[in-house]
Amino acid sequence: MDTAPSLTDGAPSLTAAAIEREEAHAAHNYHPLPIVVESGEGAWVTSVDGRRYLDCLAAYSAVNFGHSNPDLLDAARAQLGRITLTSRAFHNDQLGPFVESLAALAGKDMVLPMNTGAEAVESGIKVARAWGYRVKGVADGMANIIVADGNFHGRTISIVSFSDDPSARDGFGPFTPGFRSVPYGDAAALEAAIDENTVAVLLEPIQGEAGIIVPPESYLPAVREVCTAKNVLMIADEIQSGLGRTGSTFACDRVGVVPDLYLLGKALGGGIVPVSAVVGNADILGVLRPGEHGSTFGGNPLAAAVGSAVVALLETGDFQRLADARGALLAARLTALIGHGVVAVRTAGLWAGIDIDPALASGREVCERLMERGVLAKDTHGSTIRLAPPLVVSAADLDWAVDQLAAVLRDVSAA
Repeated sequence: MDTAPSLTDGAPSLTAAAIEREEAHAAHNYHPLPIVVESGEGAWVTSVDGRRYLDCLAAYSAVNFGHSNPDLLDAARAQLGRITLTSRAFHNDQLGPFVESLAALAGKDMVLPMNTGAEAVESGIKVARAWGYRVKGVADGMANIIVADGNFHGRTISIVSFSDDPSARDGFGPFTPGFRSVPYGDAAALEAAIDENTVAVLLEPIQGEAGIIVPPESYLPAVREVCTAKNVLMIADEIQSGLGRTGSTFACDRVGVVPDLYLLGKALGGGIVPVSAVVGNADILGVLRPGEHGSTFGGNPLAAAVGSAVVALLETGDFQRLADARGALLAARLTALIGHGVVAVRTAGLWAGIDIDPALASGREVCERLMERGVLAKDTHGSTIRLAPPLVVSAADLDWAVDQLAAVLRDVSAA
């Protein structure tokens, strides 16, 4: 069992050379930590310099089942030797089993397969508008959708149109109309914003990019009740929170809520290929007609084969139970740091938002110091860091990671 990173002297020039090449030729839309990863297994990755790091980000939950998961790699390898892409102009033998199993996992009957999370969100918006015009009877061009302050659903033009994050929005207008934002966690404000032209409410059950913001337990049930009463679709963006991360298959399960549409992605591709989906019932997804929406790669045989293997892993419930048990340990350890450099902690399964005392250090500075100690994490919104290790992480590794955070906080407090 690994409880600390194994270090080698390595050659720093390998890291420097790789970073220099990337910085010279890749658009600067990210600001990565100065580490160059070349391999990974389970919850650990290894850099080009031979140093091992505990991955506490899991590619924003895309690697929920661990790096190089053997079941997922086997499924991908088997399909690679057969066929990888046909387009949706033809049927393929992998798509049917995939969408059938995913629909069953979600308790729905239909799936719209896409590739990225942002595509799933855009697709959900289109479906909601089409449903509003064709089923609810909203006048053409008048549909509106309610969203929440602090949301993160992606970075396409339509999505940043209803973002309040300046870094995602400023300088990219003009924006797409048809969205209204209300305070997250406030069901009364949401209800007040709904009018006769409202077709959907689009929410993250737990806001990830905002810092793992967990709403009051009564919030999602109240939203579900309002949407039902007002004949408005409830759309749950479970791209980060779904597929085991929070200790349940979906974050909505934590409070017994079933939305009209699930938006899924990230972990659905097992960390191997991009796979996303809109999942719902035929009375909603059935509004789409041939030619109105599509994707060359959406539902491709390779993605479907990997997606089926992901669903099979989730059907056992083992990963959900791991996230629940390990999450309780993580929550207890992190809560003990409050008052010792930590201002607040929010957790849901193996997902944690940790507010660092801004007088001590920024979130970026803490993540840089954690990296030096062999732990990879990600900052957000100034002084907040996020932890989201693969669900296969061991209890001993989690303990060790929190020990490193405690040591970093002692260091910055003494500085």
